[in-house]
Amino acid sequence: MSQSEFQSNGNAGAMVFLLALWISPILLFVGCAGTTPSDPNHQPVPMVDLERYQGKWYEIASLPAWFQKGCFCTTAEYILEKNYVRVINRCRKGTPDGKWNEAVGKARPVEGSNNARLKVRFFWPFDGDYWVIALDPHYQWAVVGHPKKQYLWILSRTPRMDTDLLQDLVARARSMGYPVDHLKRTDQSCNEDFGFGLKFPIVFCID
Repeated sequence: MSQSEFQSNGNAGAMVFLLALWISPILLFVGCAGTTPSDPNHQPVPMVDLERYQGKWYEIASLPAWFQKGCFCTTAEYILEKNYVRVINRCRKGTPDGKWNEAVGKARPVEGSNNARLKVRFFWPFDGDYWVIALDPHYQWAVVGHPKKQYLWILSRTPRMDTDLLQDLVARARSMGYPVDHLKRTDQSCNEDFGFGLKFPIVFCID
């Protein structure tokens, strides 16, 4: 809807990525503090089981965000710790063969939200709003939004999503008021199966 400290490749673009990144999916984002649900058509899901939600998610589509500019093969990984959820966002910069960039933060559930709303922090003292607005009963896909509808991520446990399912999730987001005409599909070619059961090498080159 996972672990440790900031890492970057040391250049200015990567630093901006680390300071603001996310929301993917899977994720990545800067949000607004102190927001609560008010639109009856735009509500988080009733409850999120963080034990089931943790793990790796692939970003299938998202609303363009400046802090994700130039990102390919974006993923988000959530690891449940004792008092928070570790958030690890990764993407390749520039091309599907570009260097991996990584940002690590912490997410904490908002009291009274049943874990459906979280505050995510990558850089003190700024928190981002993370709303799970749609969730598969089997935790195979999720839609993550923002109280001001500025950001939207469609996430999946796999690099590909069935077209009919994706269209249904887009329709759900549209009904909540998100500007889905601006959604952008995420290139996941470097996370896909290239045959013989082998995946593209998962080597994180962090300078």
